[in-house]
Amino acid sequence: MILVHACCAPCLSSIIDVLDEPFKVFWYNPNIQPYREYLRRLDTLEKFKKEKNFEIIYDFSYDLQHWMENASKLNKKSDVLRCRFCYADRLERTAKYAKENGFDKFTSSTLYSPYQKHELIREIGNALGKKYGIEFYYRDFRDLFPRGDEIAKKYGLYRQGYCGCIFSEFDKYSMKVKLDVHQGIE
Repeated sequence: MILVHACCAPCLSSIIDVLDEPFKVFWYNPNIQPYREYLRRLDTLEKFKKEKNFEIIYDFSYDLQHWMENASKLNKKSDVLRCRFCYADRLERTAKYAKENGFDKFTSSTLYSPYQKHELIREIGNALGKKYGIEFYYRDFRDLFPRGDEIAKKYGLYRQGYCGCIFSEFDKYSMKVKLDVHQGIE
């Protein structure tokens, strides 16, 4: 059985359709900010669970201060280091839970997004797999992105506009503001 870390319902939606083995979903996302965004994504995952009837294991740990201190410190150096911390935090919690609870493998729905750093996720997942003695299931799910969008529309799932942390929200929307202002000047 495979434990699939879910960052949100839209990213999870098409992955669960193509898995060839039994799975359970794992929710642990202290990176999602602000907290109302966290709750909105969780609510959307719950809505999708009712439609597709799968099991979710919840880890509601949300140590915002710890997460922000580490992410802020690393973000000053580079967004890659910030993302490394974020992936490692969530994947380690998933790998540890999977190993302690008899799963054969673990993976993450972040592998669905063309906006994520796949090689970094793979590197961290493989290292954690070795550390905990459990296989990290890597598959490049990016080809499912259009299908996931269709599923989200079909079920009326909330589709967020940024990865999760406040830094990724800023990166996305500050670029949009810059583009809008630039276009207005011409």
